[in-house]
Amino acid sequence: MAISLGGYGIRVNAISPGWIETADWQYSGRAETPHHSDADKAQHPVRRVGVPDDIAKACLFLANDAGFMTGQNITIDGGMSVKMIYV
Repeated sequence: MAISLGGYGIRVNAISPGWIETADWQYSGRAETPHHSDADKAQHPVRRVGVPDDIAKACLFLANDAGFMTGQNITIDGGMSVKMIYV
């Protein structure tokens, strides 16, 4: 698609999220931070589970600051896919 649409000034990129905590806890009146075990966190080199804001920031980057970027897939998984060790 990036090749087909590039001539029209359209950039085509993708975001592939990893483990993103999307529980309703963030927006409810009875909000509780979900508990992730040390083993869960250890799967990610950044030592935490992702949150929707991690994905939103990548979307903003692509929309605002990536004018010369097209045809790319951005994996946002806290480094989990490069570690490739699953507990």
